[in-house]
Amino acid sequence: MADHAPEGVGVDLHLEADPAEGRRAGLERALRDAVRDGRLAPGTRLPATRRLAAETGISRNTVKAAYDQLVAEGYLTARQGSGTRVAALPSVASETPGTATRAREPRFDLRPGSPDVGAFPAAAWLRALRRAIATAPSLAYDYGDPRGRIELRTALSGYLGRARGVIAPPERIVITSGYVQGLALLTRVLEGAPVAMEDPGLPFHREVVRRNGGRVVPVGVDGRGVCVDALGDSAAVVVTPAHQYPTGVTLHPERRRALTDWARARDALIVEDDYDGEFRYDRQPVGALQGMAPGQVVYLGTASKTLGPALRLGWMVLPPRLVDAVADAKLHSDHHTETIGQLALTELIDSHAYDRHVRACRLRYRRRRDLLLERLGARRGVRGIAAGLHALVEVGDEAEVLARAEAEGLAVGHLGEHWHGDRPAGRPQGLVVGYGTPRERAYPQALDVLVKVLGGA
Repeated sequence: MADHAPEGVGVDLHLEADPAEGRRAGLERALRDAVRDGRLAPGTRLPATRRLAAETGISRNTVKAAYDQLVAEGYLTARQGSGTRVAALPSVASETPGTATRAREPRFDLRPGSPDVGAFPAAAWLRALRRAIATAPSLAYDYGDPRGRIELRTALSGYLGRARGVIAPPERIVITSGYVQGLALLTRVLEGAPVAMEDPGLPFHREVVRRNGGRVVPVGVDGRGVCVDALGDSAAVVVTPAHQYPTGVTLHPERRRALTDWARARDALIVEDDYDGEFRYDRQPVGALQGMAPGQVVYLGTASKTLGPALRLGWMVLPPRLVDAVADAKLHSDHHTETIGQLALTELIDSHAYDRHVRACRLRYRRRRDLLLERLGARRGVRGIAAGLHALVEVGDEAEVLARAEAEGLAVGHLGEHWHGDRPAGRPQGLVVGYGTPRERAYPQALDVLVKVLGGA
């Protein structure tokens, strides 16, 4: 029983008993409430009766009687030698207010947005991390420059220049905790100015802009990319020129020139989201738009698609006039991005392990896209260039196909969720298939299910 447990064993309890209830009834009610609302988790060992009596000023016999009553009611369990513990109550979790209900995990996941995280280069990252820690100066563990470590900014300057054609002096780079933070920081600096965003486009990014004070203006996308003629007087436009999300088109050369001319004429900003620019399969990747107009383009890149979203490492390459303002916004957001990850990524880039990993991923994702096209065959058209981690598959009725997918346990994106507001009449319908998400072994089986789902579409 509890009174045989050693003194000092058990948790510290905060119990509020109502004196009007009587000592025993008040203690019972307080313990019962603590179990019901989850403050005392199943398996928690309660204090010995002697200790709780001393702490509460209640007699030991009263405490023992309260424990015995709650054991009888099923809230507590008592076993010789192990003391009194909170019982497991299956119904408590479902009845606790505010408890989030977990969505059922799909059997097969072809949702876009993530790489194959099973391909994370753990061994290379560990080696880079060890070298980074072994050589880091002691000041690296202190608060740092809000722009990021100079080592990483220097490494990125070289990498982005040779791999993406970006003009990126280290002093114009700000390291962020991912793309979303970069977009949020820039929106704050623009102080509520209208920001044009591609339609269709990622709704989460639109919400990031809104929540940081920006006013979102939709701008259409066609087979040549963003419709520059529709930009009007926006202060900035967010574009995905290398591989438009979700339609998969690339920004036509004439549109690239028109877009940079528009920005120069109005002193506006182009925000280039280069989320998967390294992954082009039918030719060399198209160089970043930033190289054509470095004074007008804010270039946003990230390690989320090449390495993994868990690292929370991104970068901004800014026109000179914006560097100080964005660095100040970063300082007052989270001071600076964590340092050790920055130094490890520096080692990965400088040793060219990052390049080797990107090349391996490019081959893997090319094979996955090829397999998708092979499985779909002539029955289904796939829109977009041979690039990135997703493909747009046109269907006649999204709702019908999605219902069949759900019945088969298949999770997949769809074009309808990417439009600004309601879907415009007459616009195409389609599935946005992410072929980066599944693990290598699961991918062929996921495609079998996709083909089955599309069979009656």
